[in-house]
Amino acid sequence: MQREYPDRPLVGVGAIIVHGGRVVLIKRGKEPLLGEWSIPGGMLEIGETLRRGAEREGLEETGLVVRATEVLGVFDRIIPDHLIPDRTPPGAGRRTLYHYVLIDFLCEIVSGELHPSGDAADARWFTSEELGALSLAEDAAAVIRLAVEKSKNQKL
Repeated sequence: MQREYPDRPLVGVGAIIVHGGRVVLIKRGKEPLLGEWSIPGGMLEIGETLRRGAEREGLEETGLVVRATEVLGVFDRIIPDHLIPDRTPPGAGRRTLYHYVLIDFLCEIVSGELHPSGDAADARWFTSEELGALSLAEDAAAVIRLAVEKSKNQKL
């Protein structure tokens, strides 16, 4: 699967894990978003349901077994190559470097201990106050706020 300069959008799933008013974020160990804090998630695999994909990605990146409950949002993540100059091959021009359709799920913890694994360089819990200091994409920040709000009503 070609992630850079794809010939069609790729489907990604996110696991927004909330417990006690805090949310898990992972620090990306690979592009895109290398070194940035992000929602745990990744590519949907062939034959995998969206919920199962979110649960698998949650486990792979955080060590937590989770259950995906409701869909919190569906987002486009389209990154033109001219926005990442050091990643643009010579003569590439204005092409789409990455194009993802992302489906984020509210997830509840079933078991496990938080630790980074897979593509994650780090994983940790963040409070709402700590989230404000991070440079998250606006749609990611909004869906995390929604997840925290919904988790209060569900007592996650």
